[in-house]
Amino acid sequence: MGVFDLLTSEKNVSIPEHYKKMNVKEMEQRVREIKGKFGERLFLPCHHYQKDEVVQFADATGDSLQLAQLAAKNEKAEYIVFCGVHFMAETADILTRHDQIVILPDMRAGCSMADMADIHQTERAWKVIQDTFGDTVLPLTYVNSTAAIKAFCGRNGGATVTSSNAKKMIEWAFTQKERLLFLPDQHLGRNTAAALGIPLEQMAVWDPVNEQFEFDGELQDVKVILWKGHCSVHENFTVENIAEIRKTRPEMNIIVHPECTYEVVQASDYNGSTKYIIDKIANAPAGSKWAIGTEMNLVKRIIDQHSDKEIISLNPQMCPCLTMNRIDLPHLLWALESIDRAEEISNISVDEQTAKDAIHALNKMLERA
Repeated sequence: MGVFDLLTSEKNVSIPEHYKKMNVKEMEQRVREIKGKFGERLFLPCHHYQKDEVVQFADATGDSLQLAQLAAKNEKAEYIVFCGVHFMAETADILTRHDQIVILPDMRAGCSMADMADIHQTERAWKVIQDTFGDTVLPLTYVNSTAAIKAFCGRNGGATVTSSNAKKMIEWAFTQKERLLFLPDQHLGRNTAAALGIPLEQMAVWDPVNEQFEFDGELQDVKVILWKGHCSVHENFTVENIAEIRKTRPEMNIIVHPECTYEVVQASDYNGSTKYIIDKIANAPAGSKWAIGTEMNLVKRIIDQHSDKEIISLNPQMCPCLTMNRIDLPHLLWALESIDRAEEISNISVDEQTAKDAIHALNKMLERA
């Protein structure tokens, strides 16, 4: 049983049947009414990957850490209805005041990448890593990880990273220790370390299922230990997708997220964070042509916002992020009406010690922002 099975088994996550029978206009009107009633007491941040039916009501859109920081700065909000996935709402809860309530509209909205590194696996791996390399390894975790993994990094002198600042944080890590452990996305870790000049021959992969290193050479030559995790969306962009674009649409610029595989990043024209992709397209000249390798809801929104450019998905068969898409208009309305009735359905609360340790890891990153 995974972490989200445990979470959802403890809560009634079945949306009441009558929400499924409401029409869209009725739901939209009710959302507007509740937002109007609560005013500044309610803050509704939405991740870039959310559906338009939800994003239309956003008080702010952005990536996960940006939204959590905005929530932390919002001193007037009593309720923060985070339209994203579980780890994002956890980070918001960690960074906000104790009296502010963070709500995830659907507790089933998890993240397969974050689930690929649980705290028990990580503690066992850390023992092997310490036995193998001694006190020469600093842990870094992508913010796309559970609060427990952020806390683990905080307890062990490490930090969190985003796709925007991963280079800066890896450079910092090497001023602290000889080696680093990068959780939970091997692709972001590999792509960033390679961009900094670290050869692939000095990167090992830790397989948490079989509890072993995947590495052909001498382990003592390893500089970067990559956790064997990935984004289920971005790993589905392939070099074959790029080859097809190069063959049929050679005028297209190809831009991808660094959660894609090393081979895809190397074959693309540009790679960078979600913000980088959004800004790159926004600042591109009219008439330019782009194939984007990232989540489909965001690609569709970028296409709608930039009719002066020709934009396609690098993989036209790509589906939106399935877990992110669990947050839909009915679940948003259910969450808001629950607030209106003072009922608790999907509050996110990180225990005090975990939050304290996780803040150490977050602050090490924020101090270098």
